[in-house]
Amino acid sequence: MAEGDSSLYGVLVVFKSCVFGAVLFLTCYPVLARPHLHHHHQTALRSVIVTGDDEHVIGGRPAGCPHAFCGCEASLFLFGRIIPELNLASNWRRFPRTSPAPGMAAVRSGHVMILQHQVAGNVWSVHDGNSGNHLTREHSRSIAGYTIVNPRSAFAMAQ
Repeated sequence: MAEGDSSLYGVLVVFKSCVFGAVLFLTCYPVLARPHLHHHHQTALRSVIVTGDDEHVIGGRPAGCPHAFCGCEASLFLFGRIIPELNLASNWRRFPRTSPAPGMAAVRSGHVMILQHQVAGNVWSVHDGNSGNHLTREHSRSIAGYTIVNPRSAFAMAQ
């Protein structure tokens, strides 16, 4: 090999390495993609899908609700309209505390759901907006660790 050939050979080795790295990156990139980032413009689908074990998917994020929509969905479910102050789950704690009963809200840090009927002990069937994968479900959940509030109280309605 002549002296000029060895520098050409070095350039080819570097070029092949770069091409190989780029191909490897591009083929692995879809594996690293997080699919939930692609659904932020999703509109609500209001059909019921039965998934078994007493779980029903009601739909997705309702039109007009923010990306984190459990509070918004709960206000739509209970009051039939979006109440912007209730979009934030922690704002539901402003309602008076009460005992678990149908129509009451179960609130914890960052989440709210509406109680429908008691299944057994602390397990209730709930209307649960943004319960996972940006879906609204009606399913059985433990209310242990939740604060139970009455969003329909006369005190709450007066404010």
